[in-house]
Amino acid sequence: MNICVFLSAADLDDRYTRPAREFAELVGKGNHTLVWGGSECGLMKVVADGVQQAGGRLVGVSVDFLGAKARTNADEMVIAKDLAERKALMLGKADAIVIMVGGTGTLDEATEILELKKHGKHAKPVVLLNTAGFYDGLKQQFRRMEEEGFLPLPLTDLVFFAEDGVAALAYLEESAGVQ
Repeated sequence: MNICVFLSAADLDDRYTRPAREFAELVGKGNHTLVWGGSECGLMKVVADGVQQAGGRLVGVSVDFLGAKARTNADEMVIAKDLAERKALMLGKADAIVIMVGGTGTLDEATEILELKKHGKHAKPVVLLNTAGFYDGLKQQFRRMEEEGFLPLPLTDLVFFAEDGVAALAYLEESAGVQ
């Protein structure tokens, strides 16, 4: 399964890097492919290293202005012309999506992926990996959107909130019918 991960390229402390590394090892050991932003920096590097060291494949999708930070030993690396093309390419290469901790770029990616799913432009499973309660506020906001009629489908059909990597990967594999 090709698992697209949207996440930060920032250097973060252990409460975020440890769970990310654990998830990456599960992806690699499961012989899955990581589709990610291609960066050799921060949390993106942690996840790519973990997947690669555990035997998984790496498919990076970097962007022109970040090409100098792209990983050089990925199994495949695509350079997009801009962030919009990058998101589209990543979604196109993915069977499933995981949104990990991140800043405004990750939030932009998450909302676009969910908006596309809401409108039926893809039916891929989406997981918000709620490491250290990072997305508790967003989860609360999504519930309010659902309760007040802003979502045309149940929140559970849109996104799965996982508290750890084991739950995230189990949900993705079950959704994809992986044994």
